[in-house]
Amino acid sequence: MRTLLALSLALSASAQTVPFTIDQVLGFSFPTELTAAPSASRVAWVSNVRGVRNIMVADAPGYQARKITAHTADDGQELQQLAWTPDGTAVVYVRGGTANPESNPKGVAEEVWIAAVNQVSPRKIGDGHDPAVSPRGDRIAFVRGGQVWWATMDGAPSLAFRSRGVSSHPVWSPDGAKLAFTSARGDHALIGVYDVAVGSLRFLDASTDFDGEPVWSPDGKSIAFLRVPSSGLRPVRQAERVGLPWSIRIASAETGAGREVWRAKEGPGSVFRNVSAAHQLLWADGDRLVFPWEADGWTHLYSVALTGGKAVLLTPGEFEVEDVALAAGRREVVFTSNQGDIDRRHLWKVDVTGSAKPVALTSGEGIEMKPVTMSDGTGIAFFRSDAQHPMHAVIQLGKDMRDLDSNAIPADFPLKQMVTPQQVIFSASDGQKVHGQLFLPPGHSATTRGPAVVFFHGGPRRQMMLGWHSMYYYSNAYGLNQYLANAGYVVLSINFRSGIGYGLNFREALQFGASGGSEFNDVKGAGTYLRSRSDVDPARIGVWGGSYGGYLVAMALARAPEIFKTGVDFHGVHNWATELGIPPTEPDYKVAFDASPMADLQKWRAPVLLIQGDDDPDVQFNQTVRLAGALRKQKVEVEELVFPDEVHDFLLFRSWRDAYQATAAFLKKKL
Repeated sequence: MRTLLALSLALSASAQTVPFTIDQVLGFSFPTELTAAPSASRVAWVSNVRGVRNIMVADAPGYQARKITAHTADDGQELQQLAWTPDGTAVVYVRGGTANPESNPKGVAEEVWIAAVNQVSPRKIGDGHDPAVSPRGDRIAFVRGGQVWWATMDGAPSLAFRSRGVSSHPVWSPDGAKLAFTSARGDHALIGVYDVAVGSLRFLDASTDFDGEPVWSPDGKSIAFLRVPSSGLRPVRQAERVGLPWSIRIASAETGAGREVWRAKEGPGSVFRNVSAAHQLLWADGDRLVFPWEADGWTHLYSVALTGGKAVLLTPGEFEVEDVALAAGRREVVFTSNQGDIDRRHLWKVDVTGSAKPVALTSGEGIEMKPVTMSDGTGIAFFRSDAQHPMHAVIQLGKDMRDLDSNAIPADFPLKQMVTPQQVIFSASDGQKVHGQLFLPPGHSATTRGPAVVFFHGGPRRQMMLGWHSMYYYSNAYGLNQYLANAGYVVLSINFRSGIGYGLNFREALQFGASGGSEFNDVKGAGTYLRSRSDVDPARIGVWGGSYGGYLVAMALARAPEIFKTGVDFHGVHNWATELGIPPTEPDYKVAFDASPMADLQKWRAPVLLIQGDDDPDVQFNQTVRLAGALRKQKVEVEELVFPDEVHDFLLFRSWRDAYQATAAFLKKKL
């Protein structure tokens, strides 16, 4: 097994041919957690620059970013779950977590903090997460150890009330008099309401199902929520195109009595499909509820009156809605979708009554995500990227679009070297049409054969796009694909079946993953497509990917050794049966194992680099341990890069940099 030092030495040779470093291509300010103040023309978000995370604020009229925290280290401690105070003068947030990627001997904690926009030093509220600020501005509720706690703005935290089950997602009533929350109880979940003045606890319209996503009525008297059927059985990892229909219910916060407002039909859409939003139910003007539904096989928005009746389709067409936010005044919804541009995202708005067609707010070759609306209705802030420019925060004021942080993309970022990926559509080995992004090297020759690499994303509920991604993991992956293209590789990133963006049946692919591994058809199709190109040497095709993508890397090397010659496997699943904890006595044990790379190791001959953090909460570290041991027994060359105490989605910037440097060096040596 070669050492990391050897990999670094190999990289130093390859880096001479690339006009920028991996550190440079990943070294911009990556934004997350965009949120608008409830009573001021002001937005906040988290900036991550080479692992240094800070909260940024920008407000009218200039809308130029400034820090309200002062962190300076790549310490792996996240900032997330931002929540404004009612007057918009401070941001409550969560810092840290249970992971300790720096191996700090003092340990780490997950803490609720508050930072004022006037840049007064932030103050710790207490240990916990899921903060919710009272509309009265007098208390902050949060979750600690599965119970709801709270604190006054200048006082010590205390237990708000005690409840059986695991409490989460506290939501204040509009008048701050009551607190709703979700209580998970294993095979079912309840909606609870705590009355602050009376000190009473009540559960609403209880059932044997999973109730969640509570949203208050504007008058604070009622709560609408989702009800998803529970079978009480262990979930089986397989396609769920149909199931027992989910429903929307409403209950009195005073008595707990409830009724059904609407129920999904049997067939497509009977299984609930969420969107990216603060709440899956939006209580809109005119007492209408806006919600996602897949009745026609695509994730769309619908609305229904509280009195019930037929749901109105707000976003018709063969496309998918992703990010959703209720606009000021609650009469319109702002959302992102891939309407008319299936491998990008753009902003749209639509009236909650469905009386008019959706209106496009952005278009072109950019990608727009995560919109939030100003409380006064003057503008919309969102994240934007394109093929060259990474995601960054912008605001649209009428027809004027401006950057919120002029320093988000540093001067040494290699903008001019970023290639524009091409949309390609190829056939899987079973005929399924698959979308991908093709990165061609600068100065590319269509007649000169060179090495190629296929990238597999994780999830699998993801979609890679024709530009920089809005998720940190895949933004980094896009950066590495750009680096590899500049190093001379033809890079093909594929959106394999079981991913999002192409409808219900594509996402809920038959026999996907642990139920059959049908994505291998797409893997093989990608290899066949590359071998057919006049610019690819068929003897030098490699693969790389992470998580679910690591699973497909291993599948490629185990099942198609005649196509794929080497690979880099980040924290992949190699035995579905053990990863999912399926007992050997269960009928789906053999199905899950047979859908795994471990079932086909006898054909694996290609060298592989295995990368994983050993505190990975998402994929068992044992998945890598067992694969490495089994491959060595059959004399396969295995190299490793293990990050002690690091997690799945690496928290330290230097972990990403070191892993990608090792990846580039390994591929250079083997291809």
